[in-house]
Amino acid sequence: GGIPSARVLALVVLCAVAARTAAMAFNRWLDRDLDRANPRTRGRELPSGVLRPDHVLALVVASSLVFIVGAFALNTLSGWLSFPVLGVLLSYSAVKRFHWLAHGVLGLSLALAPLGAWLAVTGSLEGDLRVPLALAAAVLLWVAGFDLIYSCQDAEHDRKSRLHSIPARFGVARALQLSSLLHLFTVLLLVLVARSAHLSWIFYAVVAVASVLLVVQHRIVRPGDLSRVNVAFFTLNGWVSVVLFLGTALDLAVHSPGGPL
Repeated sequence: GGIPSARVLALVVLCAVAARTAAMAFNRWLDRDLDRANPRTRGRELPSGVLRPDHVLALVVASSLVFIVGAFALNTLSGWLSFPVLGVLLSYSAVKRFHWLAHGVLGLSLALAPLGAWLAVTGSLEGDLRVPLALAAAVLLWVAGFDLIYSCQDAEHDRKSRLHSIPARFGVARALQLSSLLHLFTVLLLVLVARSAHLSWIFYAVVAVASVLLVVQHRIVRPGDLSRVNVAFFTLNGWVSVVLFLGTALDLAVHSPGGPL
């Protein structure tokens, strides 16, 4: 149905920023003692004393309220669904304390974004949901896959602290193999998105570029050498998201009947 109104786009961005802020701040608040015991994370703001726990918790509450109010401003259904969505977003930090599927919960947290965007624009979950569902599944597997890579560097610490993760439970080598498999299915799901949404060769081209970036990150991170985890986790996955966004925008601009070009 064309490009959403400026109001809807602004509210979607507001909700996304507020939700991410709430989730990240809650993670830092809940994990502050664990971060203090981990040599990799003890320099973070809470363990190092730069920020006070009550201030961070206040940020969680404020961001959560902004998210809820923004969701209700979009439409009533978005508003009511913001509560269980917020529950999922905040649950990731707790899940790793009792189950190694925490990576999937993190993936689910971000996978809710495409469905939330659909709901924000349409006001319902009716109609042909193949595209948002396929995109949500792709995001879930992509995020879970790169979180597996990132968590490999804490496998030993997780075992000592009795935290649950796939690298700690099954080993780094198997975690990296599973990550590769998840990213393979991510690419296949992106192709399904292209077919379902009738996108052009432009989107297929950016999916190919994203695939190369995913392959590179799996080649530079090895069970015996985790020195380039941050490059894989932050840099390469950052470029994956940028490439996919720009490619999608360009595809719609050039080929959509209501596109600006």
